[in-house]
Amino acid sequence: MNNNLSKKNGAISPSVTLAITAKAKKMKADGIDIVSFGAGEPDFKTPDHIRKAAVKVIEEGNIGYTAAAGLPQLKKAICDKLKEDNNLDYLPENIVVSNGAKHSIYNALQAICNPGDEVIISVPYWVSYPEMVKMADAKPIFVETSEENGFKYTKENLLKAVNEKTKAILLNSPNNPTGTVYTKEEIEDIAKIAVENNIYIISDEIYEKLIYDGNHVSIASLGEDIKRLTIVINGMSKAYAMTGWRIGYLAADKEIAKIITNIQSHATSNPNTIAQYASIEALKGDQEPINQMNKAFDERRKYMVDKINSIKNLSCKMPKGAFYVMVNISKLIGKDLGGQKINGSMDFAQYLLDNAKVAVIPGAGFGTDNYIRLSYATSLENIEEGLNRIEKAVSK
Repeated sequence: MNNNLSKKNGAISPSVTLAITAKAKKMKADGIDIVSFGAGEPDFKTPDHIRKAAVKVIEEGNIGYTAAAGLPQLKKAICDKLKEDNNLDYLPENIVVSNGAKHSIYNALQAICNPGDEVIISVPYWVSYPEMVKMADAKPIFVETSEENGFKYTKENLLKAVNEKTKAILLNSPNNPTGTVYTKEEIEDIAKIAVENNIYIISDEIYEKLIYDGNHVSIASLGEDIKRLTIVINGMSKAYAMTGWRIGYLAADKEIAKIITNIQSHATSNPNTIAQYASIEALKGDQEPINQMNKAFDERRKYMVDKINSIKNLSCKMPKGAFYVMVNISKLIGKDLGGQKINGSMDFAQYLLDNAKVAVIPGAGFGTDNYIRLSYATSLENIEEGLNRIEKAVSK
């Protein structure tokens, strides 16, 4: 590496999920019939009333710059949503609207971290968490979780990871990549540890609307002490099929929100103005399209889990939220498939892409090599075809 370039940023790893998805897209563009279980985005069109709101503002409205932290009307709509859905009282001054929830998490880490700070992350983790922590000059501390325990933090393993350098705990419920949803009791345990040790919680709630069993509880709603320490992250992409519109938001203590607003004012200025107006319509308008999408996801989820568990040497647990299944491939590690040795999830993902023309995400990208992640944000027809191809490929 060129010694004149940034050592910190030169050490950032590329996203494994995006790399595999890009390869699958190229194969598809070359005319190869690929079934992709890769992307973390709904396969539905953005609901009609949201698209119309965007067109209306393009034709009739003012689409110039907005305040760096977002339109006042959108911040008010977010406050209303947080009150109604999550029993959280925030003022617009606590809200920062950013270029997607990923940007909101990045901003949160930049606002609270100093060199040498530690941020606790559960394994498996969403691929960008560790790299974003490093970009904030902090150190990711990994807490291993078990499939038997639903891939969740436990009180015991969290307490083992906490020390005087711990600045924050990253909490993602519903979870990507596992589909895990924490119960109220489990979240209360995490909140107690955070308050007793004065540790921030970055609560990534982007999949909040995609829950099939149980209810979403925002950790910030458990009392004033934990609310003060929590940065709630959410956005429009998953619930409203608005990936690509790039609108995320966070709610935080006023002092943190002010630092984040200052960072954003210099780094990006305001998020896309048209998408902000469309997001007001999404939050305040008809919510029925969300229910329809959830019904479709639920049907696919059940089919996928049943089918995977019927395939020899593969297994999975039923996810309770989001639109992902973590498939346990440990029985295939070390085996030969069609003349190819499977040493880990990268090998298996490559094998499926080359031999079955199916794209999956290797667990290595999430810190766990005995799994692959499949997304059911694709049609039932695609899911049936793709899983039949995997079954055939695995039987070799």
